[in-house]
Amino acid sequence: MESIAGEPGLEPFAPPRLMAGRHVQSVLASLPLRRPLVERRVRDLMRSSTDVLVDCGDGIRLHGYFSPRSRAEARPPRGLALLIHGWEGSSDSLYQLSTAHYLREHGFDVFRLNLRDHGPSHHLNPELFHSNRIDEVVAAVASVGSMFPDVPLLLGGFSLGGNFALRVGVRAPAAGIDLRQIVAVCPVLEPAHTLQALESGWAPYRTYFIRKWRRSLLRKAQCFPELYDFSQIDELKTLTAMTEFFVERYSGFADLDSYLTGYALTGDVLASLQVPSHLITSRDDPVIPSSDIERLAQPDALTITVTERGGHCGFMQNPRMVSWAERQVAHIFDQAVAP
Repeated sequence: MESIAGEPGLEPFAPPRLMAGRHVQSVLASLPLRRPLVERRVRDLMRSSTDVLVDCGDGIRLHGYFSPRSRAEARPPRGLALLIHGWEGSSDSLYQLSTAHYLREHGFDVFRLNLRDHGPSHHLNPELFHSNRIDEVVAAVASVGSMFPDVPLLLGGFSLGGNFALRVGVRAPAAGIDLRQIVAVCPVLEPAHTLQALESGWAPYRTYFIRKWRRSLLRKAQCFPELYDFSQIDELKTLTAMTEFFVERYSGFADLDSYLTGYALTGDVLASLQVPSHLITSRDDPVIPSSDIERLAQPDALTITVTERGGHCGFMQNPRMVSWAERQVAHIFDQAVAP
């Protein structure tokens, strides 16, 4: 493990040898065979979850689930942890459920936010999701925080959700959001490089995202048939072709490069970050090139921890599919709210 900025304060990540490979780690995190193991652990979380529609202004609504801390915790909540999933994930992604469960067991209330057109939210807004819709996520975080004004607000995100979380952090002071701590796990740093890695890397990742994105677009078209016809979407065989098609018609950006640059974290994007933030990533991440870390601004508020192993949002530390990352998120949040 290596800390590039600040003190990591995290336990070492040392997966079993047979689980150490970058693809093994990345796949295990979302493997369907893992779902029964996670769902058994999170039954109380699911029973306690309440649907919430979040008013983001201008008629925009996002969806999420609120889960109060474990019933075993008699004390007031230690804080409200708001979690944001990755691209084509949802509030029910395994890493979201597992992390939320672990945080509840440590005395936190949890809010699992669905980004636009993720989870059961395709019908809420006519316009399509894209990764530059940061204003509505800032508004959502502010709105959720205002629902629970008497507890510290903490923000966690995975992959694209980690990217959103850090961009929210940059904008939080101007938006009047009192954020105590941010943790971003394997956030997208330079979207153009991630797209290139997906196109040129191991084919199952590419197939996975193409399949899920197509399914999401078709669901959107079912909700708004007067606006969208994606019947020809199968003719687009690569993520780059799909993204170009989408950008040109629905994003409001002039071209693919300007769209991808719009949500990059590299350069000076994080230079003004004031909210204490911890970025956790792995050097062997197959879709987020670790070399992009060197191109981040490093304000005093930002701590970066890089592990040698872990894959993309993997960090599976034993055959029971227990995640090291979720425990580090809880540890960082614990430290942030400690008296």
